[in-house]
Amino acid sequence: MYLPSLAQLALGSRLKSLSDHFYAAVDEVYRACGAGVESRWFPVLRFLWEHGETTVSDVAAAIGQTHSAVSQLADKLVDAGLVQRRKDAQDGRRSLLALTGRGQEALSALGPIWVAVRRGIVRSLGEEGVSALLAALAATERALEERPVVEAMLAEHAALTAARLEIVPYEPALKEHFYRLNAQWLERHFRIEDIDRELLGDPERHVLAPGGAIFFARLADEVIGTCALLQESPGVYELSKMGVDETFRGMGAGRRLLAAAIEEFHRRGGRELFLESNSRLKTALRMYEQAGFVMQPAVRPGSHYERADVYMVYQGGKDGVAGS
Repeated sequence: MYLPSLAQLALGSRLKSLSDHFYAAVDEVYRACGAGVESRWFPVLRFLWEHGETTVSDVAAAIGQTHSAVSQLADKLVDAGLVQRRKDAQDGRRSLLALTGRGQEALSALGPIWVAVRRGIVRSLGEEGVSALLAALAATERALEERPVVEAMLAEHAALTAARLEIVPYEPALKEHFYRLNAQWLERHFRIEDIDRELLGDPERHVLAPGGAIFFARLADEVIGTCALLQESPGVYELSKMGVDETFRGMGAGRRLLAAAIEEFHRRGGRELFLESNSRLKTALRMYEQAGFVMQPAVRPGSHYERADVYMVYQGGKDGVAGS
């Protein structure tokens, strides 16, 4: 499934999907059993049933919803004849909510349905699954009370925007990012070919051992880009496997990675540096040209890539490295 792959970024979406699923399931049970209530009404109705007449603010605080949301729901319950609303005699600015006789009667008949819902969830998720879920929800609620998530997100954003982009060499702990970033890019624009899968799966064997190098762009410990310098033969290198997370566009990661690869090529005393690409990638091709790569009239003889219809050779000098 797609949403699980997004991890924390899709937390709200996944929780909403689960919430909608449970709401719909309980509504279906209510209808099948002839109950004239809706699952979304449950927190307010249950609170009024247990605590009697109370204010909208008290209900909102108890069930963790906004005053506005509870007030709107109360209007629906009043229209349904299950709740009555009246002005507080002590404070005319406040309104009090209470179950009507019809509301009391409706909830009094829900005992067997609520037991069935509780047992059905256990039967579906398993005793351990329900316990783990409830414990996780409780822990999440406590954590959010202690550390508001908006404040935490904004603090992280401030740290990221203030951080300095750095280019670092390969280390085993970064291996997964070499695959992740390139696979992300290939799946978006083309497809992962067998040669990609082999090289990305074992970069130490296919890139480093034959004399190549791998670089990563890192921002506050977040790896956002990578590229490789492959040694085809003594003195001949290929710039390859350039991949930058597109959600970090405009930060110059691609240019910095390209500059690092070219600098390494010069440091090694290389005599030829080339790359293969695709004519659809206009932005990347412009970046390569600005760095000193020159378009060749035909594709590279013996190219390994189905997608490659562009062949470029580096003709820049040591003093003209882009981004240096």
